[in-house]
Amino acid sequence: MKINSRIILFDNLQQAKGELAKLTCAKSEIQRLNPTQPDLDLIARRSIHRVLKLESVNDIDANILQREMRLIGGEAVIGKNVANDDGAFDIIIMGTLNQFDLLLEKLKTHPNLSTATSEDRQRFISSIQTALYNFDNTVERAMECRGRRLTFGKRTLIIGVLNVTPDSFSDGGLYDDADTAVKRAKEMVAQGADIIDIGGESSRPGSDPVPVDEELRRVLPVIERLANESDVIISIDTYKSTVAEHALKSGAHIVNDISALNFDPNMGNVVANAGAPVVLMHIQGTPKNMQISPQYHALISEIISYLRDSIEKAEAAGVSAEKIIIDPGIGFGKTVEHNLEIIRRLKEFRCLGKPILIGASRKSFIGKILDLPVEDRIEGTIATVVSSIINGADIVRVHDIKQVQRAVKMVDAIRISGV
Repeated sequence: MKINSRIILFDNLQQAKGELAKLTCAKSEIQRLNPTQPDLDLIARRSIHRVLKLESVNDIDANILQREMRLIGGEAVIGKNVANDDGAFDIIIMGTLNQFDLLLEKLKTHPNLSTATSEDRQRFISSIQTALYNFDNTVERAMECRGRRLTFGKRTLIIGVLNVTPDSFSDGGLYDDADTAVKRAKEMVAQGADIIDIGGESSRPGSDPVPVDEELRRVLPVIERLANESDVIISIDTYKSTVAEHALKSGAHIVNDISALNFDPNMGNVVANAGAPVVLMHIQGTPKNMQISPQYHALISEIISYLRDSIEKAEAAGVSAEKIIIDPGIGFGKTVEHNLEIIRRLKEFRCLGKPILIGASRKSFIGKILDLPVEDRIEGTIATVVSSIINGADIVRVHDIKQVQRAVKMVDAIRISGV
């Protein structure tokens, strides 16, 4: 008998720190062997390895986690938290999903955990459990959008960019009247856009805020006409609650806030009262100053922490947990290297349990790498779109719908194994 040896990509060694195989892939491979053991879920969980990082853990709990994980055959490494000077520690825990299950069971009754109350203990355990569950939860799910519906997990969704501004970095001045804007929106829908994102204030690096009245003057006629003449889902790109409120009343379905509710304290209430989904985007600084030497101690960690805080803020305001989308904010307070790292490690944002939006279309980091002007960045945009989808993006926000839609359809066919 000739044995055919191969490595099954449950966990690709080369990408062990980032890309990990889906749990369902492991189960289907094992099923083909017709194992005698009845519990395929257990076998599958023993075949998937995860690397989990907990930040700002006290020394007692960090040492307990390390000792208990090692006792069940896993590994854990403790290090000083470089972002804080409060005596806290970071710990990286490595093991199979089954070993994490055993660890969590131990923690439930461990006598020496420093958590003061059972509620604190449950919160501590839940932080581990939730991150693991969210990372592996790739099932299809629906999001209600004020009479419309988005479905995630079936295919990648496409947002078409429509700036009704005189000064946006890519299409400023092209669609600054309602007729041309609506015509362009319909064209993007025909080319495959699922959502049209309408913005009335440029957020390009160095830009200044636009008065509320002017922003409303730009966007409302377009939203009203598009809502009456098309069934497409409309997103309003604004961080101002007054603009968002009027836009939603005029027919918009989603609020896309580049500040993740941090520039306007009333935005969460407006979104919640309208029952609208919201996109929470990371930004360091403001559009005016965000590209003046952006720096991070730990890029992905800081963005995830920022987005987690904004998710909590949104939910506290009454926004449904099922109506939150996250965006790591490519180009918003990021260097070229930061942007590339975000795309490369995008899958790590799945720990937040929200659909991931990526907006890299025509941006300056593509121009710097390829040495090309804005109008010649389609190929670079497509490369970032494909990489982002492979690394976990659920939605891509782009200008060039026709070309990107074809690439998206192809990569989805490869990724999901179906056309």
